[in-house]
Amino acid sequence: MIDTDQLAARGILRLPALLSAAECAELAGFWSRPELFRSTVDMARHGFGRGTYRYFTYPLPDRVQALREALYPPLAAVANRWAALWDDSNARPESLQPWLDQCHAAGQRRPTPLLLRYGPGDYNCLHRDLYGSMVFPLQLTILLSEPGRDFEGGEFAVVEQRPRRQSRVEVVPLRQGDAVIFAVNERPERGARGWSRATLRHGVSEIRSGERFALGIIFHDAA
Repeated sequence: MIDTDQLAARGILRLPALLSAAECAELAGFWSRPELFRSTVDMARHGFGRGTYRYFTYPLPDRVQALREALYPPLAAVANRWAALWDDSNARPESLQPWLDQCHAAGQRRPTPLLLRYGPGDYNCLHRDLYGSMVFPLQLTILLSEPGRDFEGGEFAVVEQRPRRQSRVEVVPLRQGDAVIFAVNERPERGARGWSRATLRHGVSEIRSGERFALGIIFHDAA
């Protein structure tokens, strides 16, 4: 399902049709169940953009937990390939729970999977999702709404800054149920002097009309 070679080489990968329309509707419907969340963030209030997102609380909903557990192992393999290129001894465990145990031991105990809702005029500024010293280097977003039917605008974009080069922008076309996996903070970049680190930020362009829901899955918890 996941082309780990392409992901390791580029730091970004689209997964078409990861979820069905019914699964997307179920997840978007969680928005109306406040008991599932630990906090709600007004993005404009914090200068993050415009829109609202909610962090799930533990225990995560079954579908969110299953996605987090199933997607972690192949992404951990990519993370460890990157660590080897950087001579980084901080290998990630092969399964999710031992990694979360390490996060919790470091004081990062708050769950980070989140549900995002955007309306007309909303957008998400370029950013990185770093919540403490323990960082899993890959995350993903799943689009739960259908472009052209539910909303207009709202393109997912990644900006990459490579050493001694100008920034590169990539807009990832997503349909309902598609996911995009991308580097949280940085990925390896081969140069004339060996391996260096290209830094990445991600965001969402302005919603011109309608309503856009997305599910974000981050594999390190927050302090």
